[in-house]
Amino acid sequence: MAHAGSPQADRPDGLTTSGRLLAPLLAVCAGYFMVILDVTVINVAVPVVGRELSASLTGIQWITDGYTLIFAGLLLTGGALGDRLGNRRIFCTGVVVFTAASAGCGLAQSTGTLVAARMAEGLGAALIVPGSLALLQQVYPSPAERSRAFGLWGSMAGVAASAGPLLGGLLVTTVGWRWVFFINLPVGCACLLLTLRHVPASARRTDRAVDWPAQCALIATVALLIAVLNEAGRRGWADPLILTGAGLCLLAAVAFVLRERLARNPVLPLRLLRSRPMSGGAAVGLLFNFAFYGMIFTASLYFQHQRGLSALRTGVALFPAVAMTMFASVLSGRLARRTGHRPLVVSGMVLGAAGLAGWAAAGPNPDYLLLVVPMMAAGFGTSFALTGSTATVMSAAPDAYSGTASALFNTTRQIGSAAGVALGGSLLAAAASFTTGLRTSMAIGAAAYLTAATLALFCIPRKTPRDVVG
Repeated sequence: MAHAGSPQADRPDGLTTSGRLLAPLLAVCAGYFMVILDVTVINVAVPVVGRELSASLTGIQWITDGYTLIFAGLLLTGGALGDRLGNRRIFCTGVVVFTAASAGCGLAQSTGTLVAARMAEGLGAALIVPGSLALLQQVYPSPAERSRAFGLWGSMAGVAASAGPLLGGLLVTTVGWRWVFFINLPVGCACLLLTLRHVPASARRTDRAVDWPAQCALIATVALLIAVLNEAGRRGWADPLILTGAGLCLLAAVAFVLRERLARNPVLPLRLLRSRPMSGGAAVGLLFNFAFYGMIFTASLYFQHQRGLSALRTGVALFPAVAMTMFASVLSGRLARRTGHRPLVVSGMVLGAAGLAGWAAAGPNPDYLLLVVPMMAAGFGTSFALTGSTATVMSAAPDAYSGTASALFNTTRQIGSAAGVALGGSLLAAAASFTTGLRTSMAIGAAAYLTAATLALFCIPRKTPRDVVG
């Protein structure tokens, strides 16, 4: 492993010229690839899954959000377990759970069974993702290497997001929707072998006990939030059950905060949130995931239900949006060394806002060419901001809390994804017409992007190129 200050660490092409340095990155990114692939690959498959399993629109939302609900709710648990028992051990456990659950998804014969298996996938993902960033922080200690590693980690998300709709459409059209999940099996096995062989074991901090009452309060908060957003479209926002769920969600959030203030070993030490870069970067992640994944979900339903496209053609229609994420991640990783992260995050969020506002203003039945540019702008802007917000949160955390910081950032992002999907589905179900619900969802997404841009101005530090490179 190259250490900070060594010639290998400071060499600009260190990550690409040394197989010893590249192998851990590939191992970690393979696990992250599966997690992100399962977020996007399902979008073009759920309408077909819904028809074959006779699922309602709410059932379709739960197939998507059952995964992100557990993923978001348990990320801090995964981070805490990684810090306590070793990030590599927890990462590998997550890969095993995720791979086995993917097999369960592919074999499911009912909507309920599929949702349960998707939740098990979410558990695996919650163990994988905090460890992925913490392991990169461990393997690449110099700021220059770490910035490049985070950029490539983000670009892996772009590759997975880009491949998801096309791969999902191709698999659904040819061999059936079950292979959307079976495809994870070889990737999971390769990831496990690479990690065990090339990633060194992580330090354990057995004095860091897991605060289970706080974990339960957090899980309840996330579950109630997503359930309320999912069911509001079917029941109505004024339904007593929805109002009760919202009240319980607020109580669970308050209980989590109170427990963290009193706990000897808190899951998320509240003093970490006093760091403006950490809390602000996490909030930015929540907002851009809310906007982007809400857009992908509603656009997928629009192309299949309103325009009558097949799953494969829907994947092709969405491809320009998600393909931009790969290019933007690599570009932002390179530019950050010259400009710092703040201008990249702000400009990415403004571009995303312009894109979704363009769709909202495009009219009731716009030509596809009027939609592809807004989708590309949203995809580029989201990924352009990902590297900077990731590096901001991770750099603000003490090394002893790297897993917790990674979990915090990804928890807020997944809450954003789940909320975007849930709210988008509810708006489509409750609006007077599908098009009205779609345009309202896009307008809300644009507002989320603008809010993220404003937060980034105040929360992401201004760094000179020298500071960024280290």
